[in-house]
Amino acid sequence: MHENFSLKSFNTFGVDANARYFTEVNSVEELIKTLKLSNSQTFPLLFLGGGSNILLTRDFDGLAIQLHLKGISEEIINENEVLVTAKAGENWHELVLFCLNKNYGGLENLSLIPGNVGTSPMQNIGAYGTEIKDVFANCKILNLETLEIENFNLEQCRFGYRDSIFKQEGKGKYVILEVTFRLTRKNHSIKTEYGAIKTELEILGIENPTIQDISKAVINIRQSKLPDPKVIGNAGSFFKNPTIPLLKFEDLKQKFSTIQGYPNGNSVKVPAGWLIEQCGWKGKQIGNVASHQLQSLVIINATGNATGKEIFDFSAMIIDSVKEKFGIELEREVNIV
Repeated sequence: MHENFSLKSFNTFGVDANARYFTEVNSVEELIKTLKLSNSQTFPLLFLGGGSNILLTRDFDGLAIQLHLKGISEEIINENEVLVTAKAGENWHELVLFCLNKNYGGLENLSLIPGNVGTSPMQNIGAYGTEIKDVFANCKILNLETLEIENFNLEQCRFGYRDSIFKQEGKGKYVILEVTFRLTRKNHSIKTEYGAIKTELEILGIENPTIQDISKAVINIRQSKLPDPKVIGNAGSFFKNPTIPLLKFEDLKQKFSTIQGYPNGNSVKVPAGWLIEQCGWKGKQIGNVASHQLQSLVIINATGNATGKEIFDFSAMIIDSVKEKFGIELEREVNIV
């Protein structure tokens, strides 16, 4: 166990914040042993995965635990279905590539999303028409109160848009140890309707795409407009796309004729990136922080020297300006510590 440990390399923003204590665990047994020790000392706990969806606004006066649980297994269910289980510490994109190599379908639209498997159900991560809940079978979790291992099914996880029980009433109560996905072996569902996938496939000269082709298209799109966290600090999309009542959207349409929206019954999902861009934030920099020049939804550590508080304050200014102009309050997708 380390004291006064820098977490700069453990968060993709590259924010230099310290944890009072830090340790890495490589097995469930090590994790339980560490938690028993921390319970005796009543330390606040911070669990770290890939660090891709966290903003450290201060030093952490407790124990930070890096979950380094590794392993991928598979179970053939029938001619067309397979269950793939990955431990929490597995890199998400490497899991996607593993499945594509086996020709297992379902995760291809989620290619190149940063982070580890263990945090994927927390956010119900999604991209280009697919969310975790679409392929989720179950997950194994550790109850932090009882230190007993439990299994959660799809219903128990209460998935919503970038949401789950792990971000709501279960926040701070459970640690995800592994996740199992139900994927296809033959009759794959090819999803090309969302975003620029069709356009990218045309550029690639592909008319009848495979799941591997979909992954390639998604990777190309993401690389063309999203900054690599290894090059410039960021946490991907910083805000959720807000959902507003249909009547409110129609009112806004009268004032802003080019406003974008995706109707769903009596509500409409509005792209947060469009709202932010309309408020003049795209590419704008204040001090060490900026909105990315190609995707305003992404806040970046522009100089590499930004503090978490600077990034948080920058996001607050964006929220205020969008609310003032459109009457819509953006919600941060990134977890704030």
